[in-house]
Amino acid sequence: MSFQNPVFIPGPTNMPEAVRLACYMPTIDHRSPIFGTILHPCLDGVRRVLKSESAHIFIFPSTGTGGWETAMTNTLSAGDKVLAARNGMFSHRWIDMCQRHHLDVQVVETPWGQGIPADKYEEILKADTAHTIKVVLATHNETATGVKSDIAAVRRALDAAGHPAMLFVDGVSSIGSMDFRFDEWGIDVAVTGSQKGFMLPAGLAIVGFSDKAIAAGKTAGLPRTFFDVTDMQKGYNNNAFPYTPPVGLMNGLKLALEMIEAEGLENVFTRHTRIATGVRHAVDAWGLKLCAASPDLYSDSVSAILTPEGFNATDIVTRADNVYGVAFGVGLGEVAGKAFRIGHLGSLTDVMVLSGLATAEMCMVDLGMDIKLGSGVAAAQEYYRTTAKT
Repeated sequence: MSFQNPVFIPGPTNMPEAVRLACYMPTIDHRSPIFGTILHPCLDGVRRVLKSESAHIFIFPSTGTGGWETAMTNTLSAGDKVLAARNGMFSHRWIDMCQRHHLDVQVVETPWGQGIPADKYEEILKADTAHTIKVVLATHNETATGVKSDIAAVRRALDAAGHPAMLFVDGVSSIGSMDFRFDEWGIDVAVTGSQKGFMLPAGLAIVGFSDKAIAAGKTAGLPRTFFDVTDMQKGYNNNAFPYTPPVGLMNGLKLALEMIEAEGLENVFTRHTRIATGVRHAVDAWGLKLCAASPDLYSDSVSAILTPEGFNATDIVTRADNVYGVAFGVGLGEVAGKAFRIGHLGSLTDVMVLSGLATAEMCMVDLGMDIKLGSGVAAAQEYYRTTAKT
């Protein structure tokens, strides 16, 4: 790929130059008061992005995967029961992590391309009269399939069942790009990372805990050291980490949050919806389908595009990289070779996306697909120009 071209993978995403430069800062004494002027604005800003008044925010030197390990090890004990739907590669990976931690996972197998079956969750929760299920897992935005699930519906399922299980939500590819409501949806742990909606390099696991999740830590038996939120909170109380913090990334996060709030959180969501809609117009013009089964499931941060049966979708990604210097995402898991992915989140504009759509078209035509050159670009152009602010 070429460093001159934007990337169209679902993360890491493109970085604003100002954010990149903010990460590239001189060394400071991370135990001096100056670190507190970086740390606390980050914690407060993330809380606002989560739309929470009271979430306990923790930022670890890690990725979203480390964020999930933080969620589990600080709240659960070996043998505890967890309810989860497997509807994509990333929900599969969270299930795998639970099993490696010796948790008892009840898996609801769900077709890839579908969202979390909240009705099935409700049925299972109502049947669990002994309340053996301790946590319900939900992937808000399945990055492998471009499917957005209804987290409010999952909360309603818990409430309808009168079940006390905690609700953990993977928001890795949604938080900062799509509407997320920690308090309103009754979320107990939300997990994300720095490299998607926050427009940073990979390297930060960002998690929000409810009071209930914090309280669960008092009896949680899974081992933890690096990801111990109690140790982290003690560090925060002294304007520090319990170990050396990633100061440059934190400084970048501080600026990224300022940029998000300067644009306006709702405006950020509207921009992502607008860009994604243009991509969907292009897909329609190509005569192709999304992996997401219906419009209510369409993600505003990534589109997984199915190619005709017998065509290897990975060839599009390979040709884009080798010939045009542009990065798209390959299909993963059950849709490997059947779909390619266009990431449209983070630091992105209509004009940038048009270049990605043009590249995808060239690749498909080069590879002999029955696509009219310019058709998808024209469809997206028409949408963008007729909906642009004047």
